[in-house]
Amino acid sequence: GLDRRMLTMIIKGYNGGPVGLDTLASALGEEAVTLEDVCEPFLMQLGFIARTPRGRTATSLAYKHLGLEQMGQQTFE
Repeated sequence: GLDRRMLTMIIKGYNGGPVGLDTLASALGEEAVTLEDVCEPFLMQLGFIARTPRGRTATSLAYKHLGLEQMGQQTFE
């Protein structure tokens, strides 16, 4: 679904973030409000993404969930 696409884009498209919501929405071909209202609360509740002043970042839990290896970028738990 869209939540998995969003998470994958943060990790693979933006090296785990941080990435701004508008940039992310544009890359996914979705409205920013959809990501913010639908996907983001779900992904945050699961502990897969964090909101920072610079944008959204993937957590180490997100990498584990997708079976991906972290490449030393900064993540937030």
